Amino acid sequence: MVARFDVVTIFPEFFSVLDVSLLGKAGQAGTLEFGIHDLREWASGRHRSVDDTPYGGGAGMVMRADVWGRALDDVIAAQPSPCVVAVPTPAGEPLTQRRVAELAQREGRIVVACGRYEGIDRRVIDHYAQRDDVDVWEFSLGDYVLNGGEVAALALIEAVGRLVTGVVGNPASLVEESHSGAGLLEYPAYTRPPSWRGLDVPGVLREGNHAKVDRWRRDAALAISAARRPDVLSRLLADLDRDDRAALARAGVVVDGDELSRLVVRPAHPDEAEAVSELAIRLFPDACPPEITPDQIARHVAHELSPAVLRAAIDSEVVTLAEVEGRLIGYAYLAAPPAPYVGDSVTLDHGSPTTVAYLSKLYVDPTSRGGGVAVALLEAALREGCQRWGLTHVLLGTNTGNRRARTFYRRTGFRKKATRTYDVGGVLNRDVVLVRDLTAHPVQPDLTGWGAAWNNDSGTSSPRDLPQGERTGE
Repeated sequence: MVARFDVVTIFPEFFSVLDVSLLGKAGQAGTLEFGIHDLREWASGRHRSVDDTPYGGGAGMVMRADVWGRALDDVIAAQPSPCVVAVPTPAGEPLTQRRVAELAQREGRIVVACGRYEGIDRRVIDHYAQRDDVDVWEFSLGDYVLNGGEVAALALIEAVGRLVTGVVGNPASLVEESHSGAGLLEYPAYTRPPSWRGLDVPGVLREGNHAKVDRWRRDAALAISAARRPDVLSRLLADLDRDDRAALARAGVVVDGDELSRLVVRPAHPDEAEAVSELAIRLFPDACPPEITPDQIARHVAHELSPAVLRAAIDSEVVTLAEVEGRLIGYAYLAAPPAPYVGDSVTLDHGSPTTVAYLSKLYVDPTSRGGGVAVALLEAALREGCQRWGLTHVLLGTNTGNRRARTFYRRTGFRKKATRTYDVGGVLNRDVVLVRDLTAHPVQPDLTGWGAAWNNDSGTSSPRDLPQGERTGE
């Protein structure tokens, strides 16, 4: 691994910070070595000038090739070993964690050439790029300009140096950082006190359930990456599992093939009743068993899913919509308490008063299934229901033959409590009645406003603009 850094600069005192913190300790222990060289030591003349006016005219000064050549020749020759000459420049390759990790694993050392003014005469880079014992790498910290390369040199040294074995005390801490390991931005960190100025540490981090903590941290990293660096997330799409996609949907992002799209999950408005009715009528047959005829379905939806029925539901109950690029792709309908069947065929062993809502509808367009949209819709509807009615439970019925729906609901915390018959166009269907105890399986937080969501279960904000489901039955 890299064990030595040499820096050539006209401001050697800039690098006194290498004597402190972890890098300073590594230098004292001999794990890392630092050589800081004043470029002016290789300059000549009374003023020891290192720059001159540019050929072709223009503003600013250019650092001289002859001075840099003498300096780099001596610095490279002093330690005959494989060498990377790193040149900070706004025109360079972006400094990334992947590149940093590659540099840390190289044998030999890194020599950083810190330019100033309008930069170093191009012939210096071209000359050393021709040498077999030297790799020249021009790099940039980002799309902005600094006065010189010293800040970038320090960033490179710390980023590479901390990956050298023995520099960081707990190597595991390097794996979970932003851009490392999974490649995502890092999840938020918390420590004592548990409550500070009205902000609490998320409860899941204090429960001691390591699997839940891991899932929370993964969800947080996904949400933050989606919000701040969708380009980072785009490189990881093939590695996302079902739970990852569900977390992203709650963060306002839906994965469609190899693209990310902005997902908006929001309350329906009364003037959208007709559009919601059209969507509901189109999707309802997906939940029906094959023996139900089109005529029977038509009679049912005309009575149960008309614009008038849905307008009344929007006015007084919870109807939640999912849309991508302005196109409705799913909806949920949560009817107000009390739910049917409770105290009749359904018994809740809760030990205290219960408030139970009825999840009447939850549908996602076939083209958007499998992307976590159904989870986002369900949790958004339940959040709204909890805020309105203080729910303890939610109940639903779905056809016994609808395996996809039953699997989905089981994954999201529902358990079978009873059976029922359900009339579709005059035909009685056999359903299972499922219940989710919200005290045991709490509503998942909205991740679109990630900073608020980590601190309470109701934090929300507007979904972000990004570049460019599953059927669950009735």
